[in-house]
Amino acid sequence: MDFNEVNEPCDISEVQPASEIVKIFCTGAMSYGSISAESHETLAIAMNRIGGKSNTGEGGEDPLRFEPLPNGDSKRSAIKQVASGRFGVTIWYLANADELQIKIVQGAKPGEGGELPGGKVDKTIAAIRYSTPGVGLISPPPHHDIYSIEDIAQLIHDLKNSNPSARISVKLGSEIGVGTIAAGVTKAKADHLVIAGHDGGTGASPLTSIKHAGLPWELGIAETHQTLVKNNLRSRVVLQTDGQIKTGRDVAMALLLGAEEIGFATAPLVTLGCIMMRKCHLNTCPVGIATQDPELRKKFSGSPEYVVNYFFMVAEELRLIMAKLGIRTIKEMVGRVDLLKTRDAINHWKARGLDFSNILMPAEIVYEDTQVYQTIKQDHGLDKALDNYLIAQSQPALLRGEKVRIEHDIININRVVGTMLSHEVAKATHGKLLPDDTIHVKLTGSAGQSLGAWLARGITLEVEGDCNDFVGKGLSGGKIIVYPPKSSSFKSEENVLIGNVVMYGATSGESYFRGIAAERFCVRNSGANAVVEGVGDHGCEYMTGGRVVILGNTGRNFGAGMSGGIAYVWDQGGNFARMCNTETFELETVEVTADIDELRTLIEKHQKYTGSKVAEHILANWKTELARFVKVMPTDYKRVLNEMSAAKVATAAVGS
Repeated sequence: MDFNEVNEPCDISEVQPASEIVKIFCTGAMSYGSISAESHETLAIAMNRIGGKSNTGEGGEDPLRFEPLPNGDSKRSAIKQVASGRFGVTIWYLANADELQIKIVQGAKPGEGGELPGGKVDKTIAAIRYSTPGVGLISPPPHHDIYSIEDIAQLIHDLKNSNPSARISVKLGSEIGVGTIAAGVTKAKADHLVIAGHDGGTGASPLTSIKHAGLPWELGIAETHQTLVKNNLRSRVVLQTDGQIKTGRDVAMALLLGAEEIGFATAPLVTLGCIMMRKCHLNTCPVGIATQDPELRKKFSGSPEYVVNYFFMVAEELRLIMAKLGIRTIKEMVGRVDLLKTRDAINHWKARGLDFSNILMPAEIVYEDTQVYQTIKQDHGLDKALDNYLIAQSQPALLRGEKVRIEHDIININRVVGTMLSHEVAKATHGKLLPDDTIHVKLTGSAGQSLGAWLARGITLEVEGDCNDFVGKGLSGGKIIVYPPKSSSFKSEENVLIGNVVMYGATSGESYFRGIAAERFCVRNSGANAVVEGVGDHGCEYMTGGRVVILGNTGRNFGAGMSGGIAYVWDQGGNFARMCNTETFELETVEVTADIDELRTLIEKHQKYTGSKVAEHILANWKTELARFVKVMPTDYKRVLNEMSAAKVATAAVGS
């Protein structure tokens, strides 16, 4: 396909400078773990130099990268990805972003979760991801807090609260119907959309997906742009696309089909030395890019200058095309499909029987004021948040570290309570956060969605009442206590107190719930402690760390994909084993002294904070009730702990 020169060409000196054009370029999501720290940091330095953006990918980011280097360079990735595994997603990670990206799919493996083999999980990766070295990590295929368009609107709102200055992006896959999904996500207040093509993705994607899944980015970006323009939504959102875009010509095609920003991944890695061996998942990359092996990493010879030069050459090629088409700025180019010479391509013998007219038609403008690129900022309604009051009342703690106690009523329109406050704590303390219980907020009533999302250490949220879904999502060291009204007459252990997907992706902190939680309790918990008096289906799925005590019944499919952390379940009826998915863990009795002490301490705290009658009964009959507890111990986690213990013994023996 070529370009249709309908305008008078202009002089290249009239075209937008390359130094401005390169700012629309982003490096794709390459996670800390799938590629080495050296290659990841080199990409980040290069993108920060040109004013573009690099993407952390799924897997967190080393906090040391947030600090500028002595020469003024920065290793900080401007785009922080929030994927289904929520690895390393803490309040400090979120606070250090210009853009927060919700990855719904990866173009090369749509609908599949990622998997990092245990051999690539070294001590550094494990620390960043809040997991155990040597234990493989599995990302759930879906986000467990997204089961409807309302849920994604909630997650967008959650993330905006976690960093009000960041734009919120959603990454979708190129597919038939993606335009309708994009319209819904735009209405859900996304600031930015990525349409990912099937050609993208790392060598670690399954071969069957690389060969057979996904669609070209051209189909997705064209449909998305046309749908948004037709529904007068295009002005609210920035559109980006990616998937083996390598040249200025590729960029021009993407812009003409409706994109405003362009993602690159393979090409920048090639400039750093990648030779496309497709061995990323084997940890044997011969050029030191996609490996955690220290010897192979020494072979990495890339430099930020290589990436910077590449992007400027792409920009200069694009400028030549723009001059040829008589277009002076990127904005003028967006959606101009009339500048594509399509007839020769459509008449080609390979295209016989295919109809590309819907892809290549100009977007239909129905409303007079319709714009074809982003001109309006989304209103996220943060001015209405209860946190504005909490932040004002917490100034002594934020400024001087003094203890503060706040009491306030809460109703279910008060969403994401404590998250903007946590952002302020993270900023004020430069990520060090505050001592436990510095800010104590006592709330009375019914809390809305996402109470205490990414709650920072130093903040305690105490709720006398009940809570909706997503309590403690991404808990980052804070403390959450929920119990029914003291005047209530019902038995709390027989009633649902909190909603679905509680403590999803929690990394640290503690929670105590006097009552039953609904489905998917502590999915992907990687370091927090929680006590609850019963859970619904799918409890502790994909858990990699932390401690969970369940003083009641569990639903089915408990512990599916659990690879770390420990759960203690009070199995009164002896039916717990039938509710488990024991593929990745073993069931044991609680016999080790350290386990007994840990369990008792958590139950004592639960009784102290919530006044639990169940905890009171168990403590009063400790010897009898201890025998009813079942310890859920992940097999890989147990193996690694035993290996670490044996190594310590061997080291001590050598030393003596």
